[in-house]
Amino acid sequence: MTKLNIHEAKTHLSKYLIKVQEGETIILCKNGVPVAQITPLPKKMKPKRRVFGLARGMGKVSDSFFDPLTDDDFPGAGL
Repeated sequence: MTKLNIHEAKTHLSKYLIKVQEGETIILCKNGVPVAQITPLPKKMKPKRRVFGLARGMGKVSDSFFDPLTDDDFPGAGL
């Protein structure tokens, strides 16, 4: 576990984030008093890749969807 003052953490954040990724916990202090803790996330929380086509077959677009719009479709819009 590493204790850092906030200024040190802001100045070298990327260096300390590498340590967090490696499993180390960082304690942030303000004037030497601990105020926050940075811990690594569990491995299972990493985002999974999205799979395309999961909603395939769940909806249908009618042929009239592609018909041109008329003034009746938007009354008052001035088309």
